[in-house]
This record gives sequence, C-alpha cells and structure tokens, in this order.
Amino acid sequence: MKELINTFLDYLSVERGLSNNTIISYREDLNTYMDFLANSHIEALSKITKSDIAHFMLRQKDKGIAANSIARRLAAIRMFHRFLVRERITVVDPTDLIDSPKLWKKIPDTLSLNEVEALISQPDIRDKQGIRDKAILETLYATGMRVSEAANIKIENLNLDIGFLRCTGKGNKERVIPLGKKAIASIKRYMEVSRPHFLKGKISDFLFLNRFGKKISRQSLWKLIKRYAKSARIKKSIRPHTLRHSFATHLLERGADLRSVQEMLGHANISTTQIYTHINKDRLKTIHRMFHPRP
Repeated sequence: MKELINTFLDYLSVERGLSNNTIISYREDLNTYMDFLANSHIEALSKITKSDIAHFMLRQKDKGIAANSIARRLAAIRMFHRFLVRERITVVDPTDLIDSPKLWKKIPDTLSLNEVEALISQPDIRDKQGIRDKAILETLYATGMRVSEAANIKIENLNLDIGFLRCTGKGNKERVIPLGKKAIASIKRYMEVSRPHFLKGKISDFLFLNRFGKKISRQSLWKLIKRYAKSARIKKSIRPHTLRHSFATHLLERGADLRSVQEMLGHANISTTQIYTHINKDRLKTIHRMFHPRP
C-alpha cells in the first residue's frame, strides 16, 4: 500500500501539478488512513468497504479532529481510491456516495487597520534585517499573497517601475498583483541596503533571503509575523494567512468588487472569496446595532 501511495503522490505532483505543501498534507492524511486500516486488520485494498471509510471518519471525530481536517482527509482518500480504479488496480471505489462532513465556514481572523499599521511598524529599519522584515510585511499586506508564495518570489517576478508582482500560486497558476507605493519603497530599500549584505557577493534568484544569503523559508516568515505581532501587543490569534485575510477584508470594505479580489488572491472558485463578504455583513450588523434608533 505504501508503494501505491507513493505512485499516487507522484501522479499528483507530475500530472496534476499540485504544490509540495499539498503533497505533504496528502501523504500525512493517507498514512493516517493506512494506520487505521492496519489496526482494523484490513490488508487488501479490495476488502475496503464504505462502512470502513465511515468508521474511519467517526474515529477521527472521536479523536477530536476538526471537521475541516476530516473533510480534507476524506478528499485525499477519495482521490486515492479513484486513482486506483482508473489505473485498474481495484474495481470498486468505496468512497463513492459517501458525504463529506458538513463544514461551517469559519470567518477568518483579521486585523484592523490600526493593528496592521502597528504590526508593519515593528521592524527596526535601522537594522538590515529589520529593513528586510518591513519589506516582507509590506509585501504580504499589499498583495494578499500566501506566505509560501512570498517565500518563492524571484527577482524576475518584480516590476517595481510599473508596480506589479507576478506570483505563482497553487497548481502552478500565475497571477499578477499590483504593489502599493509603500510596498515598492520598502522593497527598493531592502534591495539596495540589505539584500547585497546578505548575499556577500553570491547570486540568488529569490527576492527575500535569510542572513546566510539563501531563500527564506515559509516557516521563518511565519515566525517573523508572529514575533512582530507579539511585540505590537496584538491579542488576536495570529496565523500565517492573517495578513492575507486582512488584505481581502479591507479591500472589500472599501468597495472593491469580489471578482477583482478573487483574482488577486488566486482563488479558483469565487465561493472561497465570498467568505470575506460575511465579515462585512457582521461589521454592518454591529454598526446597525450601535447607531440605529430601534436596533
């Protein structure tokens, strides 16, 4: 079974073009599934039934796994079994007609404008690393990029004269995102002052580098955001996508149309972007309660 999982993951990577992060998540999900099958003494793929899949999902729920995580694991398992049927390794897909757990879309945590300003003002721009960090924070908020996308920005992806950045997102899909004046100024200063210092004569295609002149990792970017949020005394839960969520919310609050925000975020389906409209509705309800004479 382990070999079949590897073959399946190779298929997702090469033929479907899924990102490394997605492949890693699918591997973990399928390994969890295989452990369940082994503990249930199911040794052959042809012996797996719909009730086994349902039992797996119930066991995950009993362990306190969140509904969205269970749904993601089911998606990985469903794709795996469909792959096995397509490759004629098995005849029946046991996931057929099994419903995904109903998910309540959780409204993501966002920062207010004041909190964003406080966060971005934390790096010490008298320091070369601080100059880099400010450029990173400005870029994340200006573009709504995922942290993993920001880590992979290459110099050739930038056009600072026109004010655009080319980004490669999920499924290797490219999109072009505008850069604001503040982000452009911060990136230019980083490229003039800090980046050559980190490179020490070496060459790199990537924009954001660590102090050893190598591409900064998404884990380092996440730790950076969390550290500055703490120093800014932001009490909200800070996650890797917090600036991305704030970017989308603030655009919609100021009248941006949903399709444009969808394009900038790189969402394949507009229903994913629509979650941010719920935030606006909640804000409107709060304002209505505060100021309407008959709330």
